[in-house]
Amino acid sequence: MNLKILSRNAHLYSTKRLVEAGLQKGHSVEVVDPLQCDLIIEKKNPTVYYKGRHLETTDAIIPRIGASITYYGTAVVRQFQMMGAFSTTSSESLVMSRDKLRCLQVLSRAKLGLPKTIFTNYSRDVRESIRHVGGAPLVIKLLEGTQGLGVVLAETENAAESVIEAFNGLEARVIVQEYIKEAKGADLRAFVVDGKIVGAMKRQAKEGEFRSNLHRGGSAKIITLSDEEEEVAIKAVKAMGLGVAGVDMLQSARGPLILEVNSSPGLEGIERATGTDIAKEIICYIERNT
Repeated sequence: MNLKILSRNAHLYSTKRLVEAGLQKGHSVEVVDPLQCDLIIEKKNPTVYYKGRHLETTDAIIPRIGASITYYGTAVVRQFQMMGAFSTTSSESLVMSRDKLRCLQVLSRAKLGLPKTIFTNYSRDVRESIRHVGGAPLVIKLLEGTQGLGVVLAETENAAESVIEAFNGLEARVIVQEYIKEAKGADLRAFVVDGKIVGAMKRQAKEGEFRSNLHRGGSAKIITLSDEEEEVAIKAVKAMGLGVAGVDMLQSARGPLILEVNSSPGLEGIERATGTDIAKEIICYIERNT
């Protein structure tokens, strides 16, 4: 089988592991930079032109599209799908998952637990927004933020007002969420492939930090999810229409609450924490569907 991994950096851990897993299973694997792809759109023969050649014999693709190139990256994914290639993440689901607000609305429609959230059109009544999520402390998130960037914990209402007003003044879109105190700076990451959880870890924020992202210095350890946590994670991925995803959840007094569904989850943290060959699981998923 001819596989293409859409990634801007062939040396990233996740990209290298997927290449290794594909080669070990006997497939032809190539890393393709989506920003160097030209899309030839015509009635009968849509193609992708890359570094002087047409990529017409592609059986499947694994999108590793960074948030900064979502628009063009999803266009490349869509083009490969038009050519008949199987994609572990469809262009439609990738676009939906990157829109944090839309993602939360889809999960809410699926009746899945979420932290109480408010989104406004640069509302001048900031105090009312704060009241809607139960007051301070609360969390303020940029809609375009990734890996914990653009996420602020406001511990007092005065601090919350100042931060929200500053973002509004910059015309930066934010959501305001309740702070789940009982989570104690930890969250769960469930890695789902083809409707099945293949690994799970608990991430703990470092001392003095509330963001548990490993990129922010958090630590991770293997964990066994409860039946409810497994069910919530699988339902969330199904609602988003994703084949491969990482689901981030908080443990709360009212059950698991979903923070985010990540359509391009990194493999390094989950593989090292669990000892599971997640890359191989993704390749096997492709084999079952092509």
